[in-house]
Amino acid sequence: MQVETQHIQLAASSVVRQVLANGRNLTQVLDDTLREKAAWQPAQRAALQDMSYGTLRFYGQLRVMLDELLHKPLPDERVRFLLLVALYQLQYGKSAPHAVVDHAVRASQTLSPRVSGLVNAILRNFLRSQPALLEQAAQHPEGRYSYQQWWIDELQAQYGERSKTILESGNQHPPMTLRVNHRRGSVSDYLASLMQLGLPARITGPDALQLDKPVSVDKLPGFFDGKVSVQDAGAQYAARSLDVHDGMRVLDACAAPGGKTAHVLELAEVEMLALDKDETRLQRVEENLRRLGLSARLLAGDAAAPEQWWDGKPFQRILADVPCSASGVVRRHPDIKWLRRRADIDGFAVQQREILNALWRLLEQNGKLLYSTCSVFQQENEQVIATFLAQHQEARRLPVVLAGHPPDANEGQLLPNDQHDGFYYALLQKIA
Repeated sequence: MQVETQHIQLAASSVVRQVLANGRNLTQVLDDTLREKAAWQPAQRAALQDMSYGTLRFYGQLRVMLDELLHKPLPDERVRFLLLVALYQLQYGKSAPHAVVDHAVRASQTLSPRVSGLVNAILRNFLRSQPALLEQAAQHPEGRYSYQQWWIDELQAQYGERSKTILESGNQHPPMTLRVNHRRGSVSDYLASLMQLGLPARITGPDALQLDKPVSVDKLPGFFDGKVSVQDAGAQYAARSLDVHDGMRVLDACAAPGGKTAHVLELAEVEMLALDKDETRLQRVEENLRRLGLSARLLAGDAAAPEQWWDGKPFQRILADVPCSASGVVRRHPDIKWLRRRADIDGFAVQQREILNALWRLLEQNGKLLYSTCSVFQQENEQVIATFLAQHQEARRLPVVLAGHPPDANEGQLLPNDQHDGFYYALLQKIA
């Protein structure tokens, strides 16, 4: 099926509008849109995803430049989102500028016939004034970093000069990292298999391989046979930090979609309970385990209310990968940068403390609990743990062994870089 670029631009502008104007989740909107465009070719679907992700990734910069180009409000907000997509293509895409402009003009005619001349003028003015517009955008923090102002202020207050690197890392394309299933083969053997297929990669952890270039999973040897999974290197630290051994009773308290659950089971023969509040998301856990040839007991339940589902038998290891702002994984989910509000962070911290206190009661004497988030905000990480330790004299904090890689900042805090996303880990042991 031949799909003209203007139709992809229109679809991407609709995706971006649903996220920014309606507050919808980018992944869900894209999934819905791609189902509607089932007849599109892979290249067209990839272009839609790139335009949608890219426009949201650099929305702050694109918005400032568009505002400089507009001299009066647009008659239709849909045209504004189309212009943002086109600006992303002109600034970051590889298509010929004249083609991007021409397609955007055609696309605008389907939205409002009277605005095509305006769209043409705005985009051609951008091409003439591009260096000056980029410089003007850089004068505004939101235009320079493409985050909300409160987010920028928060990171600057917590990390000082390091905040610039954190912000910039969040706007990069994320690496594609694999986790080799040790039950099906070694990391070195799988690396050799990749090389034979012309897929260069490098070892970045005891179970991790980072591909030089991302590929679809159907290109990965043995993926559907359970030899390998896609999982960020930072997320892979959880299972090894938990210090699991054969025969242990283990709880993964917020398990979906199941990557960490599976990794624990790949490392040891344990009695695993995979819990998640969302019964639908537990289906993803089941699918992942089935592909990998692993098994666990799956249970829908609220980690903050164990009295509703716990059988009274203590666990020797608990993984508390708690709900969080996901501020450490924004390069994979750029919509988060624009949908989160400052008040959300305090709300997550309240929920995290509730879950941590509830799960602590389920841990046996001398057992270990690993607290984990994919956040870089201290309110959800170090401050939660400090409050917990002050209230629980029977809790001792242990060093987190991050596969030989020292944390980037505070103990257990991994900041996003070219090898992994941003994560936080705190290992707690219950003592007498």
